[in-house]
Amino acid sequence: MSNTTELTTPEGKSGSGAGSVRSPLGNWLAVAAVAVGTFAVVTTEMLPVGLLTSVGSALGVSAGTAGLAMTVPGLVAAVAAPLLAATVGRLDRRLLLIGLMGLLAAANLLSALAPGFAVLLFARILVGVSIGGVWSIAAGLAARLVPEKSVGHATSVVFSGIAVASVVGVPVGTLIGDVVHWRAAFAVVGALSLAVAAALAITLPPLPADRAIRLSEVPGLFRNARLRTGLITTLLLVTGHFGAYTYVRPVLEAGSAVGAGLISTLLLAYGVAGIAGNFLAGATAHRDPRRTLMVIFALLAAAVLLMPVAGGTTPGATVLLMLWGLAYGGVSVTSQTWVLQAVPEPEEREAASALFVGVFNVAISLGALLGGRAADGIAVSSVMWFGGALAVLALVNVAVVRQR
Repeated sequence: MSNTTELTTPEGKSGSGAGSVRSPLGNWLAVAAVAVGTFAVVTTEMLPVGLLTSVGSALGVSAGTAGLAMTVPGLVAAVAAPLLAATVGRLDRRLLLIGLMGLLAAANLLSALAPGFAVLLFARILVGVSIGGVWSIAAGLAARLVPEKSVGHATSVVFSGIAVASVVGVPVGTLIGDVVHWRAAFAVVGALSLAVAAALAITLPPLPADRAIRLSEVPGLFRNARLRTGLITTLLLVTGHFGAYTYVRPVLEAGSAVGAGLISTLLLAYGVAGIAGNFLAGATAHRDPRRTLMVIFALLAAAVLLMPVAGGTTPGATVLLMLWGLAYGGVSVTSQTWVLQAVPEPEEREAASALFVGVFNVAISLGALLGGRAADGIAVSSVMWFGGALAVLALVNVAVVRQR
């Protein structure tokens, strides 16, 4: 008797093409390869955070101008996600995902070799295209790779790449930049991206699209009330989070007794708590994403709003940052689960994921921008009130939907 099983989607359709048979181990190896891909994508996106000074000095631009290397990919990804979903037609998503990881590898290698800032910025535009495309496909891929009962856990594994990139990827990239050279950091991530592309080619089954998505269909998804609620909630929460978290170091330095050396340790603890939060949320989000989101938003709002009040001591800052990380670690997997469950037709889920990726990246850029205006125009601690207020609004938005 064969020990292989037919790969089916939750809707009962074959996820790997007609007549395809795969073992459970093969399915989970594919999930793991996608997770490493999300790790490479997020590490690439966030890598300039720790390298801005070196990049700016080497390429002859100011720190503010070098910061465009962070801003541009997010904005490009927000536009690229829905555009790619509409323009790739019925192209096999396996081939598309492999190609996008190859593009990410090329963009990183081009960044490593960039003779000037203009070339680096062009490479970061390519990074944005890859981010938008990879996330619009990978975010909902678990349902096509594992049985229904395992979708929640598999989705958590895919999204764990975000938290692990924050805890491991970005600090290691920064260390390589400090010890060797900033170009070496981009080259290493480029090599990793190339290896991921090869792993995807080996482990992923064929992933044919159900049908081509037309760009005109994407705005129509906003008529879906539950999807619209999920996107608005994501916009509020992620804007608030990045509005506050982008400036958490200066807040701690200005208003607490936490030493500068200890802040890095606390942020590492925040990242570890984020990994735990990702898997805890993934275990419950598939059953009830609305309830999971309400718990996440309540914890996050409490942590952010209490930071100016109780974060002035080392124990207080430690507890609040770990609570913050635990809560935010579950945001991506739970919000994506909400979005996918809100769309009844399987062929619309890729377009819905593309919208989700677009909204998420807009929120990242918007949060950093508005938080900066609050920090400069009012006081640095005001970013916590700003972030906490948006988290409360997100909670109210979900609660109102529950009442309905």
